[in-house]
Amino acid sequence: MNPLFLLISLVFGGSALVGSVKVVNQGNEALVERLGSYNKKLEPGLNFVFPFLDNVVYKETIREKVLDIPPQQCITRDNVSITVDAVVYWRIVDMEKAYYKVENLHSAMTNLVLTQVRAEMGKLELDDTFTARAQINEILLRDLDIATDPWGVKVTRVELRDIVPAPAVLEAMELQMSAERRKRAAILTSEGERESAVNSAKGKADAQVLEAEAHQKAVILGAEADQKAVVLRAQAERQQKVLQAQAIAEATDIISQKMQTHATAKQALEVLLALGYLDMGATIGKSDSSKVMFMDPRTIPGTLEGIRSIVSDSQIDASVNTNGNFS
Repeated sequence: MNPLFLLISLVFGGSALVGSVKVVNQGNEALVERLGSYNKKLEPGLNFVFPFLDNVVYKETIREKVLDIPPQQCITRDNVSITVDAVVYWRIVDMEKAYYKVENLHSAMTNLVLTQVRAEMGKLELDDTFTARAQINEILLRDLDIATDPWGVKVTRVELRDIVPAPAVLEAMELQMSAERRKRAAILTSEGERESAVNSAKGKADAQVLEAEAHQKAVILGAEADQKAVVLRAQAERQQKVLQAQAIAEATDIISQKMQTHATAKQALEVLLALGYLDMGATIGKSDSSKVMFMDPRTIPGTLEGIRSIVSDSQIDASVNTNGNFS
């Protein structure tokens, strides 16, 4: 055998042997074509192919990747120009579709996300774009996942990073916010003043009510005290008159008994009545409302005589009541 031919055979055999061994790293997959048509997919690890017949045409990772969407101009529903950028997290779930269903997967994904973002921003007004960001992310995630399913791609998350209005719009928004803050401050100030006035009026009204109630209670207590004082004075006067009447009755009984048993009791009674008459004059003279009292001493015997007749009549009535006939 020709040594040159043997050497060439060894070289080609070694090359074929080396070319038939393919190592795929963990997290990656590869597609193999045989004579221009799809043959099989290489899994992570050691794989063998036919040299010169099989060819690895596509090798890509199946791990999740990040697609950074550059800022783009969008027009909202109220014709406001804004700049929006986003981040898309995605991964390949079917390597065959990712290679054979679309020519340039990365470019197709980028253009699809840009189109969807513009479409969603055009459905919202400017104020809604700031408050409905989570809702927009969910809508984009659902739509992109459906659109990329034929490409063997799974979109796991979509996030809008920045929504920046045009400079003129920003200036107008700042003016609007400043006016809104001034309006809120004025409203809060007026509400505070109103509440202060209301509280002050309520305080004054409560104070007047309490003062009126206190005055009413004082008047009622004063009237009750006066009423009790009048009742007590009337009861005292009544008791005094009752005692005086009882004393007079007892004195009359004693005098009547003495006049029946003593012969000189009539003269003593005349003297006592005269002295009482004089004492009454003295008492009247001490009164603040009296000025002058005229009394003729010569009328005293006549007065005494009248009293004597009264006493005599009393004795006669007493004898009649005692004996039942005249004596």
